[in-house]
Amino acid sequence: MSNPVIETEEHRALRDAVAALGKRYGRAYVATVVAEGKHTDELWAEAAGLGYLGVNLPEEYGGGGGGIVELSLVLEELGAAGCPLLMLVVSPAICGTVIARFGTEEQKRTWLPGLADGSRKMAFGITEPDAGSNSHRITTTARRDGDEWVLNGRKVFISGVDIADATLIVGRTEDARTGRLKPCLFIVPRDTPGFGRSPIAMELAAPEKQFELTLDEVRLPAEALVGDEDAGLLQLFAGLNPERIMTAAFALGMGRYALDRAVDYARTRQVWKEPIGAHQAIAHPLAEAHIELELAHLMMQKAAHLYDAGDDMAAGEAANMAKYAAAEAAVRAVDQSVHTLGGNGLTQEYGLASMITAARVARIAPVSREMILNFVSHQSLGLPKSY
Repeated sequence: MSNPVIETEEHRALRDAVAALGKRYGRAYVATVVAEGKHTDELWAEAAGLGYLGVNLPEEYGGGGGGIVELSLVLEELGAAGCPLLMLVVSPAICGTVIARFGTEEQKRTWLPGLADGSRKMAFGITEPDAGSNSHRITTTARRDGDEWVLNGRKVFISGVDIADATLIVGRTEDARTGRLKPCLFIVPRDTPGFGRSPIAMELAAPEKQFELTLDEVRLPAEALVGDEDAGLLQLFAGLNPERIMTAAFALGMGRYALDRAVDYARTRQVWKEPIGAHQAIAHPLAEAHIELELAHLMMQKAAHLYDAGDDMAAGEAANMAKYAAAEAAVRAVDQSVHTLGGNGLTQEYGLASMITAARVARIAPVSREMILNFVSHQSLGLPKSY
């Protein structure tokens, strides 16, 4: 992918370095890890040693002092090499950002150095069985009991809980003035009594497993609360905007990987006189996929720059648009790439068929394409709500 003018020389150097790391692992490494039921520990450790995992976290806590611009670049390039790290979306991007922005000094000292050097991971729990895309229906509650918080509820489709040292749980507390529930964030260590997990069987083949969580009278100390109890919504979206930007990076990397495989094949696959890439029926759809990926890439960069500049309102709109555009571009790029290879596109040798399922993840999570269209129609265009 070409380097837009808004990328600095330092960004291009980082992109090249991460691409070189990804090339040494590649999709074959991920396929082996999945087949053996393992995790991408080797790649995670090497990326951590090179400083890539915490590139967005503050320098005083062991990070690189950059932002979501740099972290999204890391994930995109690993994805373009065929070895994306999904936990980059969760651990440093969501949890690390929330703690860095709103955590107490003790929380920052406890968690950020480990998140930056890869020695610790955090999961993020917001989705619930009956809430879906409606975060206002979250039923996980947190009540005060003396100096402790007591959490009860369920979460689903929570990534990487088995390898996370703690999960940042979104619960709701009662507003003493109105009686209404308001969102709050709590750090729940993995071995906390009452905190259970069970794996969800998925058709998606990925190193990161999905879990259903149960919180049954989970008791936490007062310091488990992240930030201000009365500013939960602001703090929540401080994590959700990076999540959308990083999902866009994940999708763009995937789309680029698939398109590169298809272009290489179209250049050399010869059935008639010329390689199949000489025929417009093959060449034009691949060119369209490239254009769509480039356009989505620019929107992702815009969103990341707005977020790092502290413009949360504008970043929210751009992050949703970036996630939407990247997901749509990735799905089309993967589909066209498989189609370009024909029967070979469905073989294990070329490793594209499994991406048909994987590409749809970006359309569904962390927020569906329909909810993004709702957001844009309401927030950007000012149209009335139907719900």
